[in-house]
Amino acid sequence: MDGVFGGFTRWAVVFLIIFVLFILLIPVGYTTTCTTTPVY
Repeated sequence: MDGVFGGFTRWAVVFLIIFVLFILLIPVGYTTTCTTTPVY
């Protein structure tokens, strides 16, 4: 089971990249939605 750590590291890097992109895209999508759609 020598590939477990390598797979975990790979998934950790992928998760980190997705997490960073998610944080960066939330404010952009939030402001775009608030400025283009009416607030009820």
